[in-house]
Amino acid sequence: MSRRLFVPVLLAAALAHAAAGAAQTPLANSTGLTAFGSDKEFSDYVRRLTASAERTRCLGSASISTSFGGTPSESTTMANSSEPGTITGRVIGGTGVPLGSALVFVDGMNIGTLSTEGGLYTLMVPHGRLKTRDSITVTSRLIGYGARSVTVPLRAGQLITVNFRLYDTPLKLGEVVVTGAGSDQVTNTQEGGVDEGDIVKLHGDYLVILRRGRLFTVSLRHGRLDPVSAVDAFGPGINPQGTWYDELILYRDRVVVVGYSYARGGTELGVFQLDSAGGLHYRATYQLRSNDYYSSRNYASRLIGGKLVFYSPLYVAWSNENPLAALPAMRRWRPAPDSARFERISMAQHIYRPAREWGPLDGVALHSITACDLTLAELQCEATVVVGPPSDVFYVSPVAVYVWAGPYRRCCDSAIGHTPDSASSILFRLPLDGSAPGALGVSGSPVDQFSFLDSGDGYVNVLVRSSAAGDAMWAAERTGGSAALLRVPVASFGDGAQAAPVWRYRPLPVAAGPTFQNRFVGSYLLYGTGNGWRAPTDRRTTIFLIPWRGGDVEQIELEHGVDRIEALGRDAVVVGADTKNLYLTGIRLSGTPRAVQRFTLTNAAQGELRSHGFFYRVDDEGTGVIGLPVRGGGEPGFHHLIFGSAGVLFLRTDPLGFNDLGQLTARTESEPRDACQASCVDWYGNARPLFVHGRVFALLGYELVEGRIVDGRIEQLRRLDFASTARPETGE
Repeated sequence: MSRRLFVPVLLAAALAHAAAGAAQTPLANSTGLTAFGSDKEFSDYVRRLTASAERTRCLGSASISTSFGGTPSESTTMANSSEPGTITGRVIGGTGVPLGSALVFVDGMNIGTLSTEGGLYTLMVPHGRLKTRDSITVTSRLIGYGARSVTVPLRAGQLITVNFRLYDTPLKLGEVVVTGAGSDQVTNTQEGGVDEGDIVKLHGDYLVILRRGRLFTVSLRHGRLDPVSAVDAFGPGINPQGTWYDELILYRDRVVVVGYSYARGGTELGVFQLDSAGGLHYRATYQLRSNDYYSSRNYASRLIGGKLVFYSPLYVAWSNENPLAALPAMRRWRPAPDSARFERISMAQHIYRPAREWGPLDGVALHSITACDLTLAELQCEATVVVGPPSDVFYVSPVAVYVWAGPYRRCCDSAIGHTPDSASSILFRLPLDGSAPGALGVSGSPVDQFSFLDSGDGYVNVLVRSSAAGDAMWAAERTGGSAALLRVPVASFGDGAQAAPVWRYRPLPVAAGPTFQNRFVGSYLLYGTGNGWRAPTDRRTTIFLIPWRGGDVEQIELEHGVDRIEALGRDAVVVGADTKNLYLTGIRLSGTPRAVQRFTLTNAAQGELRSHGFFYRVDDEGTGVIGLPVRGGGEPGFHHLIFGSAGVLFLRTDPLGFNDLGQLTARTESEPRDACQASCVDWYGNARPLFVHGRVFALLGYELVEGRIVDGRIEQLRRLDFASTARPETGE
């Protein structure tokens, strides 16, 4: 489970401070990014970037050489310990033929690349990542070949060569068949009209649930709970080992499971059909060339209308002989391996470059936004690509996709840039109407997708920090330094030559704390610090509120940390814990913001950290019902990966306070005995509150518990263990 190891990425970013009193004149820029006119033009551009990096990297370098198979044969030491460690080499097959498009990555780090057609690859490990280890493990994988790993010593400033020889292990892949989709909303989404991939979706009277590599359907018809079907989330004949099936999206009668395979290298889309009786039928599996998309906070997929939209990075090797081999491509799995070849899904005219250059050692990434048409019988996808530095955070609004691309390097807070010339990152805007993308030079980095708001008034608003690493893997859990609110006109996005002016950054106060949370709710940006994935501590903190259109910063003192910020209609709720108890503080945002509701659940902590673990059902103006998974008090946040939630807490809200309705609880059980074959850690959670057709449910692992609210309390009506009772399906 290499992509899931908890190794926070600490990357550098420079954050421009705002100058008070500057004129707020929108920037005018009618031009967009430049598309490449041909494959040759794109290839020459990438070669120039990587060659510049190669020359910079090779100055004064020495190397460790390894033979094919991974045994080091010699070692030399570099003098400059502030330089990154570098791994280069070649991937060949058993007969000695170079293997292109092989995935090569460093275990436990968000660092990987694809080999060129000549089998060459290059990886860089920032020196800060090498301070606490004497060696690293490098792995190479390619579909149809057995993976190979080698552990080698690597120190800052060293260049080592690791060559791989991979041997054939042909996969027997049957045709993949997919299940159904739905249009009803049960997911706590960031933006209205933009559905997000999750572990449970609703289609009419059927719930579709994804857990531990399997799909289940449950019928809600006639006021009952009836298991219907269960299928593997992967196709017949596909080896699921080394693959994580993370999210599902439903559109009409089509279910799409989004996952990432380390064994085969790339994003996988499994397509299923949902019949009128709730049965699931596998239709096809598609693979897309990509690096890992995982984020501890963000979701890979979005659904807008009938379009599945998702983001994935593709990191370009420095010694890339054929940059075209790194472009987005897709293939459908078929029984005969020779008939399943990758076909490009992005032409040169859909690949864009910014006018702004970035540091040669920062790396090169192809940030790809892929749109798949779910209205067609055969899945068809197209990708739009922007070329930039590799660190990323992406956000999807109803009208555009935003990608914040920054460098893979770290500098101290004292080096924060004070001029647009110091902008080391690029903010891309890709309109969903198909018009040309734009870009703007920026400084710093957002924490996660919740740092963004496309406010619909001609501006985009972004909270940035000076020491942040994007949101890949667990990078969002470790941020620091100063903070600012960047508010720029959409019209300022152009060819990327311009940078956001200094006065567009508004400095913000920041309280100390291990994990930073932020959220736009109504006309306010709220942010604060809490415990996150770590063990809870007894600490008081402050929630900051700033009107994003302009106005004074408000502060509200809390008796708990800030581990979750959610909207309650027009208002907000802040959730946090200490070493014993769980706290919810409701904040009225009309007029002067103030805390108006408080609730304490003794001996409890959150059972889920992801945003989808929370849901708020609005009943009337200012009233509704909150659902939140909970577990025992004092437990660290990461326990939700290992242990199921104890129950789901339900609270009724009104303008005066929170009223405890009670919990729907899980049966006490140890690790599920389900003969799990894939995705055996619940990285995307396993508990959800669900409000469906006027009914109330708690999804708790493999249990679905229904309750009803009577006289101010929730009582259990029925429960279902859908994993042990669902009818198995084998597809068609």
